[in-house]
Amino acid sequence: MEFLLQTAGSLVAILALAGLAWAMKLGGMPRLDSEAAVRRAASEVEDGFIPVALARDAEGAAALARDAGGRIIVIKRHGNRFAGRVLGPAARARLEDSPGKFNLIVDPGEPRFGKVFLTLPDPQAWAEAINAVDGPSDA
Repeated sequence: MEFLLQTAGSLVAILALAGLAWAMKLGGMPRLDSEAAVRRAASEVEDGFIPVALARDAEGAAALARDAGGRIIVIKRHGNRFAGRVLGPAARARLEDSPGKFNLIVDPGEPRFGKVFLTLPDPQAWAEAINAVDGPSDA
């Protein structure tokens, strides 16, 4: 009986904390749901990066941005934040025909960062631009 009361008490405490976090709007999944959000994320990846072209994933989980110098940044959700990389010569993009899932896979050339899966309106243009990158890859 004591075990049952302890378990019930723990469950009530966990639910109370979860409710408090929800009420305070903590956690959750951030989204790249606007051009402003992509611009903000890109400037956090590379200080002073000013996109002249950008593309947001249909789900808001990832994005691509290009500046006037031709540098391209790939951004993806990482936990409850966004992480990104300036793409270099090791980066590759591949078109994929996965309706309802994604149509572009970007491999920034960093195994620890991982591949980024995006659904974009014009994936071919972005794939060509990424595969033509020949600048430095450090950011």
